[in-house]
This record gives sequence, structure tokens and C-alpha cells, in this order.
Amino acid sequence: MFEENVLERGEPALPKVESPQSVPASPDRPNAKPAKRAVKMRAPLPPECPGEWIDWPAQPVDEQPQATGKKPRNSLLHRRPVLYAIGAMLLAAVLVGGYVYLDYAEHFQSTDDAFISARQSALAPKVSGYITAVPVTDNEHVAAGDMIARIDDRDYRIALDQAEAQVAAAQASIENIDAQLQVQQAQITANQAQVDQAQATLVFAQQQAKRYQDLAQTGSGTVQNAQQWTSQQQQQEAALASARASLKVAQRQLESIKAQRESAVASLAQAKAHDQAQLNLSYTTVTAAQPGRVVNLTTAVGQFAQPGTNLTMFVPDQIWVTANFKEIQLDRMRPGEPVKLEIDAYPEREIRGHVDSVQPGSGTAFSLLPAQNATGNYVKIVQRVPVKIVMDDPPTDVALGPGMSVVPTVRIDPMPSLVERLMGWL
Repeated sequence: MFEENVLERGEPALPKVESPQSVPASPDRPNAKPAKRAVKMRAPLPPECPGEWIDWPAQPVDEQPQATGKKPRNSLLHRRPVLYAIGAMLLAAVLVGGYVYLDYAEHFQSTDDAFISARQSALAPKVSGYITAVPVTDNEHVAAGDMIARIDDRDYRIALDQAEAQVAAAQASIENIDAQLQVQQAQITANQAQVDQAQATLVFAQQQAKRYQDLAQTGSGTVQNAQQWTSQQQQQEAALASARASLKVAQRQLESIKAQRESAVASLAQAKAHDQAQLNLSYTTVTAAQPGRVVNLTTAVGQFAQPGTNLTMFVPDQIWVTANFKEIQLDRMRPGEPVKLEIDAYPEREIRGHVDSVQPGSGTAFSLLPAQNATGNYVKIVQRVPVKIVMDDPPTDVALGPGMSVVPTVRIDPMPSLVERLMGWL
């Protein structure tokens, strides 16, 4: 009756609820859940279809569960004992693995702030000239004494020839003066003999003059003879004085010749600047002082090189690793301890080395602008200290150079770890 009144008034119909149907519990299905009621909804009638019903899809409606008479299991352990066992085993494995890892890690110190270092330098000529030969190329390995570049040496060869000619002239002058010295020495010897002769003749003349003077006084001899030997004595005295003067002149000439020789020796020393000319000639060939690699070659044939002009960079074969460890990692680090090196460019290679030395000071203390902690507010930070590590077996088939990244691992405890003992037992 109510539905007919609603249709007559044209109002929307209320939904029609059907009676629920439940599934009864049975002994074989004690935990069967009650069925949900199916509710059949009726839509309002559209204007063009009066008096007809439209059924909506059935909507489930939850009902209260019926009592089964059994208590539910509240403990997850009773329902999932296998999962709990697996979880406990995993937790124990993690704890054991963590302890083993910490025990192993205490034996080592590592850092990623490490790089390959070398005393690279620039090769430059000492003399100027045009480059005539460059027999090397970039990244080429050279041995000690190999030629890097050659400068035109014609001017320096001419200067060397001139210097050698001056040396020859100075040596000839010295030889000539030496000959004059010998002649003058002989002249002095002759003059000395003349002096000795004049001295002996004078002594005889003095004796004769005295004898005839005594005879003339006693009347046994003539006055003429006395006067004659007196005159002879005076002549011999004059001859002796002349011989002595000649000897002195010869001696003075000897001293003059010796002075000339000293001047010639000085000229020879000055002329021996050909040694400098020879050095300049040798400087026209730029060579490698030690084995290494040519890097960043900037010269070419025909280029005019000035003294000090950078021709190329040179990286010697002697390289090492500079590892900047934190200062808190240096407590047990000592020179000689073994190091394992992993180079980023060649990750498949493992290079062995050892700690060579630890720098006595942090890296900032030797920088261009060291930190001044006495000014302003101070904030303490962990400093890094460079450690020099030398490679025991550097590879020769790959290129290693300054700036390449390395990860060093220093063994600070020589005692074997738990893992190493276990591996040894196995």
C-alpha cells in the first residue's frame, strides 16, 4: 500500500530491503563465517517509465560473527615459529659478522685522500738558439742521457774555435818566453863568469902593483913598473865593475821576462774561456738527467728558444704515494709498516708498498696561507697529515703519474685478526 501511494504521488521509491540469509554453522565447519545479507536496492522511477522498478546490485552488509565456542590464538610465535627461528639465526649471524668485521678493521687504517706524487720538473735550455731537432714525443719514456731537443750549435762551434785559437796563441807566447828565460839565464851565467874573471884579474893586479911599489921604494925595482901595475890594477877594478853591472842588467832582464811570462799565463787563463765555450756548445743538446717520461711537450723544430724557456715537463720514474691521513689515525702508524694500494685507474691491480715517513706537521701548516688559529673564534677540526708511501713493486706496463687517486690501506697491527686465524685453520 505504501509503495502504491508513493508511485501515485510521483515521489522516489525507498529502497527495498530483503531479509538476510545466513549460513548456519556446522560441526565440520566450526569457524565458518556468517554469510552477508544481500540488500536489493530499488531506484526511483524515471518520468517516462512510471510504475516500474529498477533493481540495484546487491550490496554486502556485515553482520556480527556468531560464537564458535573456541578461543583465538593471540601469540604470533605460536603461529609463525619457523619465521622466528630464521629471524633469530639472522640476528645472530649479523652480530657475529659485525664483531668479526670490527676485529678485522682494527688492524688497518685507510683513506681515500691519497694521490701519486713525483718531483716533476720543467726542462729548459741554458743557451738561446733555434730548435733543430725534437726526437721525442708526448708521454714517451726516455732513459738517462737521452736527447730531448737540440739547438743550432754553429755559432757556439765558431766561438769554441776562436777560444781554442786564443789558447794556442797564449801557449805559444808562454813557450817563447820560457825560451827567453833560458837564454837570459845563460847570459846571467856568462856575466857571472866575467865578474869572477875580472875579480881574479883584479886580485893579481893588486898583488903585482903592491910588489913593484915595494921594490921601487927599496930601489930594487923601477918606478915605471910600479906605475904600470898600479894602472893595471885600476883597469881591472873598472872591468870588475863593468862585469858586475852587466850581471845586474841580465838579472833585471830575467825578472822582466818572468813578469812577461806571468802576463802570458794570465792571457792563457783568459783564453781558456774556451771551456765556457765548450760548455755552451754542450748546452745546445737538452738531455734527460734521469729516466722518466716526457709530458706536455711544447717545443717544435724551428722554434727560437730563450734560456729558461719551458720546452717540456718531465716526470721521473721515481714516484710515491702521498696519503693524507687524519691525525687520529696516526697513533699506531710507523715507518716500515706494509701497505696495500688500490689505484682508481687500475682497480684490478693490487700493489704492495710500505710506509716511508710521516710528515712532522699537518698539511695546512706548510701551505701557502697557513691557518692562524690565534685570531678570531677557534673551532677545532681534525687535521690531516701527509704520509709518504713507497711502492715495493710499481708496475712498468702502465702509466702512473702525479695526481692519480689511490686508496691505501696500512696494516697497523701485525697480529693476525680472527678472520685470518680462521682462514689459517681452514
